[in-house]
Amino acid sequence: MSYRGQASGDAEFRELKVWQKAHELVLLIYKYSERFPKTETYCLVTQLRRASISVPANIAEGYKKKGKADKLRFFNIAQGSLQEVHYYLILAEDLTYGPSGDMLEVVDHVERMLEAYCQGIARNR
Repeated sequence: MSYRGQASGDAEFRELKVWQKAHELVLLIYKYSERFPKTETYCLVTQLRRASISVPANIAEGYKKKGKADKLRFFNIAQGSLQEVHYYLILAEDLTYGPSGDMLEVVDHVERMLEAYCQGIARNR
């Protein structure tokens, strides 16, 4: 997958597989939420998109932090946002806005990757 805006050589976070998968999830969420009723434009659509964007954004921000505790704090925020996305996808499906199974699989995948990444950081240094 190609990521636009790669002019800067300083964005190494894009090389992280966990960031790539989280970014993929955001793109899926945007397409999925386009189908929601107009009444959800300022509620569930906004909440779902905001939470999904928070996952790769916090991974990117945490990537540049120097201290282990600081890095882990941002990755933990990403984990929390991922759980929020998980809930919103369950809610959207329960409200019959469309099946969310494919995205829930990506959420689970990102969750496992992020946990492994955090464990690796916690073990090092």
